[in-house]
Amino acid sequence: MLFQIKSNYKVINKEFNEEKKCCEISCIEFRNGNSVCLNCGMVFEKELVDQEKRAYNKEEREKKIHTELRWREFGPRTIIQIRGSDFNGQSLKAGQRVLFSRLSKIQNSLISSIERNFWEAKPKMKQLVSKLNIPTYISGTAWKIYIVVAKKKLTMGRSIEGFIAASLYVSIRIHQFLCLLEDICDAFITPRRTVVHSIGIIIKEVLPELKLAYKPITPEQLIHKFGNELGISMEVLNEALYIYDDSIKKGIPQIGKDPKGLAASAIYLALKKNKIKETQSKIAKMAKITEVTLRTRINDIKKISNK
Repeated sequence: MLFQIKSNYKVINKEFNEEKKCCEISCIEFRNGNSVCLNCGMVFEKELVDQEKRAYNKEEREKKIHTELRWREFGPRTIIQIRGSDFNGQSLKAGQRVLFSRLSKIQNSLISSIERNFWEAKPKMKQLVSKLNIPTYISGTAWKIYIVVAKKKLTMGRSIEGFIAASLYVSIRIHQFLCLLEDICDAFITPRRTVVHSIGIIIKEVLPELKLAYKPITPEQLIHKFGNELGISMEVLNEALYIYDDSIKKGIPQIGKDPKGLAASAIYLALKKNKIKETQSKIAKMAKITEVTLRTRINDIKKISNK
């Protein structure tokens, strides 16, 4: 041996297989970025980290940072946790443990309610966006809407989940992305009534401040969506669009009516006209409406087309 191993050395023998052994009794220690054998002195590899470059804003930090935590959008970057050991894994003394416990409580008391709101809402919105495969530009607008909601304290006494789902759906309608409100409610397991109430508050209180316009979903968009889900031909799809346009020209009532019912009924009549068999229950289930609603809208179209 070139030197004697001292008892106070921290020896790590992990992640080294038989091929990396340099002597009969290899004792590997990670020291100053190097993997060194304490028995023979052989250096296996180097772990080099470049010197950090100076950064003065969020974009520069994201480009130049190497080892630190990512820039946080809200709240403190360093969170003091109550643990029994330090960063290196050494156990803390009793006095240090009490000190860090008090510092953690002080830090938590300095965090505002809006930051706690964001800490709860941001992961939930990311989870919902991931479930529904929503594009990034839509989720970005949804988060901007929710930030205004939180700053106006509209969530006080109301459901945070309801406003998260409502912010995402309002953003979807702003960008005219094809996604139903029922899909969001089912994915987030939130009552539809709660989300609809939150949507009304956002449209009234938030969108005027952001200068954004809410664009309701149209039956034409739903006809394309339902036709794609059913896998119908372009001929049948054009027939459904013609039935819808003809009923609109003849003055079919739309105020207070769900556009899903009109779109589903137009598709059903187009399928029936082209002698393609499809059950009302299947179309109603796909459109997320009841069979009674579907039959009512079919009768409305038939009555107005016979005039």
